[in-house]
Amino acid sequence: MSQTPDITAAIDISKTGATISKNMYGQFLEHGGDIVNEGLWSEMLVDRKFFYPIETTAPTPPPAIGNAAGNPRFANIPKRWWSPVGGDSVVTMDNKAPYTGDQSPKVRLGGAEPHGIKQSGLVIRARKAYTGRIILAGTPGTVVRIALIWNDGAHGRQTITVHSLSRGYRTYALRYIADADSDNAVLEITGTGRGQFHVGAVSLMPADNVSGFRPEIIAVLRQLRFGVLRFPGGNFVSSYEWRDGVGSIDTRPPIFDPVWHALQPNDVGTDEFLTLCRLVGVDPYITVNAGFGDAWSARELVEYTNGAATTPMGRWRTQNGHPAPYNVKLWGIGNEPWGDYQMGAMALPQYELKHSLFAKEMKKIDPTITLIAGGAMPDVMEGADQARRINGQYVPDYLSSADWTGQLLLHCLPNIDMVSEHYYASGSVHTDMRLGKKVPIEPPLSSIELQRAAAVQVRAKYEHYERYLELIPALRAKPVPIAIDEWAYFLPGKRDSYSTVPAYAWAFHEMFRHSEIFQMANLTFATSTFSSNGAEAVLNPTGLLFKMYRDHFGVIPVEVSGNSPQPKPRFPAGGDQPAINPGSPTYPLDVSAALSVDRKTLAIAVLNPSDVEQSLHLDIHGAALASAGKLWRMAPNSIDATVKAGSPAEVKVEEQSLGTLPAVVTLRPYSVNIYSYPVQ
Repeated sequence: MSQTPDITAAIDISKTGATISKNMYGQFLEHGGDIVNEGLWSEMLVDRKFFYPIETTAPTPPPAIGNAAGNPRFANIPKRWWSPVGGDSVVTMDNKAPYTGDQSPKVRLGGAEPHGIKQSGLVIRARKAYTGRIILAGTPGTVVRIALIWNDGAHGRQTITVHSLSRGYRTYALRYIADADSDNAVLEITGTGRGQFHVGAVSLMPADNVSGFRPEIIAVLRQLRFGVLRFPGGNFVSSYEWRDGVGSIDTRPPIFDPVWHALQPNDVGTDEFLTLCRLVGVDPYITVNAGFGDAWSARELVEYTNGAATTPMGRWRTQNGHPAPYNVKLWGIGNEPWGDYQMGAMALPQYELKHSLFAKEMKKIDPTITLIAGGAMPDVMEGADQARRINGQYVPDYLSSADWTGQLLLHCLPNIDMVSEHYYASGSVHTDMRLGKKVPIEPPLSSIELQRAAAVQVRAKYEHYERYLELIPALRAKPVPIAIDEWAYFLPGKRDSYSTVPAYAWAFHEMFRHSEIFQMANLTFATSTFSSNGAEAVLNPTGLLFKMYRDHFGVIPVEVSGNSPQPKPRFPAGGDQPAINPGSPTYPLDVSAALSVDRKTLAIAVLNPSDVEQSLHLDIHGAALASAGKLWRMAPNSIDATVKAGSPAEVKVEEQSLGTLPAVVTLRPYSVNIYSYPVQ
């Protein structure tokens, strides 16, 4: 039964705040594991440049170190690999003159008996074309056959035959059209004759790829118009050599990434990332390696992307097929440098020098770039248990030796344009200041408090920033906005369901309320906004929410007041627990409102995070609204509803035409609603 309409939201159109940046809807990609290589990139073959030896059994990865050691998340045993055809003894690895990397397979021929290599587990579809290339060398007279096999029998394969091998490597084109569907197709490369042949690299992609990326993924990402995309990391970046990811894609060396404990083929590098940004219509944000990396390498990367074609790195970029500068404006210096788990971690006083050195060298190349420092406010230093390591405190005092953001702002402010902050919110644990650790929340929180958890951490960062403004006079003279360039909200076992959507909406509202401070947010990861089955992709509930706000919410926030204050926080303030709960004074609802850029349309976003229907009285001040408007709403029948590629959608954005804005609106449980009206 609906509540009586005694909750009022008063919206004053005449009182506005700082513009909400398009970058608040940003996304993040960490170039580790399969997030990019298998999530976005079209390559069908694993280990296409032969990091591993060719063996019948699964290859053994190098030992895990650092953050990956002993962590089941990084137990990365290859699921697919190259195996020999003709017995284990017919393939050895040439490490004296490899085509790229440390080794290339060498196949000993056996006369008329086919010897070679194969890889299974390929997903192909009937009547779909697949294209690629293979790079071969070998004894003249050798005949090599490259077959795509989808079932047994003479008609279950297509074969390309190469007769023209030479002792030097040459590239041969591949093209196939399958006659049947298969989720376990095989690419087989075999030779006959006397002598040997070498395989330098091989590639196979669906022919409809878009500059190497999956077209269905490009299509769904374009819908989001998410403003900015951060790359390549994440922890990954602290051991990443960017020069390994440019130049001829087939000669870029494969490496084993020690952070994600995964094979990195280096197929998607700087140029490919910037192509992806162009394809989906967003601005690039590049993080440089300030872990194992150095300021000179960072400077060269800025020159590679932004330098004229006459500069040394600009000439290299031109040789790689990109003569025009990319003019990348957003640059992060390092990732989570405060963490002792980070590759190249160092003490804060040393890192302050390193940050400033990087900043000065990078701005020598392009003084117009925006530099984003790797910060960590007390909530982060507590949550990652780093403050205790540095000075013995669980939650560090402001401007103490364990207050990473505070110290950077205090000592490096001239070399900082924005400060990076990260958070990963959960409704299952909280900070216990008395015990000095995270503890489970008991009894379980109400649905409202579970949904509030993501906004709680935004509010905590706002309160920390307000304290910095009091303590650092120079910051008042040169305010530095916050970029929450990694963030996500988790409920165990419900990552892809609607259950996290109200929490994301509430976090948006809290960022919008302080839009003068929060000017970028990058969701971890862009791949978490869609569902894909390898052949098609659709926006999942999170992606639908991001799209709904980007399309229909405004950009100039207006004041929202009310008659039902949010309750006081359940837990004592400190670290990631703010002194004041986030939310508009419309409890249990949360309301945010904003004008369009031309101030001609008002959008009112109303979140009902509770499990019962609610009512709200809307009181508009400062201007009159037109007599007709629209409602966009997400309100599925189940909080666990989801959207999966290839299945009927359980979640959708409903659109409804309205007359005059109702004096009282009724809001379904867990619903997210945007009312949009022209301003008269």
